[in-house]
Amino acid sequence: MKKIVVFASGSGTNAENIIKYFAEKRIASVEMVLTNNPSAMVIDRARNLGVESLVFSKTDLIEGKILNIINVIQPDLIVLAGFLLKFPETIIKAYPNKVINIHPALLPKYGGKGMYGMNVHNAVVENKEKETGITVHYVNAHYDEGAIIGQKKVVVLGTDTPEVVAEKVHDLEQRFFPEIISRLFQ
Repeated sequence: MKKIVVFASGSGTNAENIIKYFAEKRIASVEMVLTNNPSAMVIDRARNLGVESLVFSKTDLIEGKILNIINVIQPDLIVLAGFLLKFPETIIKAYPNKVINIHPALLPKYGGKGMYGMNVHNAVVENKEKETGITVHYVNAHYDEGAIIGQKKVVVLGTDTPEVVAEKVHDLEQRFFPEIISRLFQ
C-alpha cells in the first residue's frame, strides 16, 4: 500500500477527505498529518480518524527535523492540503516529483505569495472572472509554479460573492482532490 503524508495549516477538511477516501479505496493510507498551527482543526480531524498528527515550528521545518520524520515514514507522496508556509527545498529535493499542492484557482492565474484562501476568491470576483477552479500541481522552489497535474473548473456568475466562489471551489476540492491524487498511484 502507498503511503501519504499530509501537511495542513487550518480546518483540515481536505486532509479529512483524503484520509477517508484512501481508507475506503485501500490503495494508499495517510500515515501522518503535520501542521504548523497548534490550534488547527486538522489535528482533531486526524485523531478522530485514527491518524497520527504532529505540530511543528517553522524552525523544525527549516532545520530539517521534519525531513527526518518524513524519512522515517518514506512516503510515496507528500500532499500539501491548505499548508500556508513555503515548503523547504530540502524536502522537495529529497522527494522529487512526490510533493504536491492544491491551489484554489486556475493557475497560473491568482498564484504566488499571499494568494491563498479568501485572498484568491476576492481577486477572482474583483476581476470579474467568468470561471475559476482548483489546480493540483507539483511543488517546486517557487510558490504555485510547479508542473500542473490536474485542474477542475467552475463557473463564476456576475452575482457571486467571494464567499459563494469559496463554496464552489471547496466543493471542487472535496469532489476531485483525492481522485486526482489517486491517479498518481496508477
